[in-house]
Amino acid sequence: MAACVDKWQPTHAGRLSGAIYRFLPDGATDRAVTTAAPASASGGDDDVWEELRAEAQADADAEPLLRKFYGDLVLTRQSLEAALAAHLSAKLCIPGVLPQDALRDLLAAALAAHPDAGRATRADLRAARDRDAACERMVHCFLYYKGFLALQAHRAAHGLWSDGRSAAALLLQSRASEVFGVDIHPGARIGSGILFDHATGIVIGETAVVGNDVSILHGVTLGGTGKESGDRHPKVGDGVLIGAGASVLGNVRIGAGAKIGAGAVVLRDVPEGTTAVGNPAKAVGKKAVPQRRPEEQPGVTMEQGWSDYVI
Repeated sequence: MAACVDKWQPTHAGRLSGAIYRFLPDGATDRAVTTAAPASASGGDDDVWEELRAEAQADADAEPLLRKFYGDLVLTRQSLEAALAAHLSAKLCIPGVLPQDALRDLLAAALAAHPDAGRATRADLRAARDRDAACERMVHCFLYYKGFLALQAHRAAHGLWSDGRSAAALLLQSRASEVFGVDIHPGARIGSGILFDHATGIVIGETAVVGNDVSILHGVTLGGTGKESGDRHPKVGDGVLIGAGASVLGNVRIGAGAKIGAGAVVLRDVPEGTTAVGNPAKAVGKKAVPQRRPEEQPGVTMEQGWSDYVI
């Protein structure tokens, strides 16, 4: 990945979904030290891929109609990356203009060149299984959830963008926006363990940074104000939960463990552990909620209430 211009420095934390990003005065990189699963089964045990394959086999055995579908997209593939490249290429190709085989090769090469993307993909699958009450199996997320698929298309596009292949990266962004209804600029930097719940209408700008273990609902915008250039988009800390229809505008910082209420319009920094609601958004309560452990942060728990706090 490119150097992190907004001065975030990752620090190690013993979480499956990866490192915790913290705001520091002089960070140099956004490359996280992660404890996620290996990037491919060939490098050792790959619990996520093996579990996903077992789920696919069980579904195929229970529903004969699905045998070829599951076979083509999962059971005949050698790795999660290979399956993902095949699945995304089938979704994003344009017959006669953008051949599926060529697009599959582009996606596979981008994922192979950036193994961090594969590790993040596995954390994203765990996030959907653990946080989304409607997700009974990771294979269902992999095959059907447009938020997950749009995010993985972005991970490949971001790899291409980082390698200076901006035209190819913008192609993936455009197709993902058209097909999935999720528009993420390939320059945006997004951590691991991310859940886009429902996802329709999510927009994330070029200089946005999203930490780990973040959950974002549909209709959310991480955008600019239209009056700035350069580093102009939000910086979202770890464990943040952003409610449906919220807009976070400008180069503002959302502290770790914060909640942004549904429909909120955030124009100023939100401190760690606080809840921001309204238009313009205001912090709820007289003081910040004490910092929680990573697994208790709202981006992980999906808890959208705020106890007995008042504005």
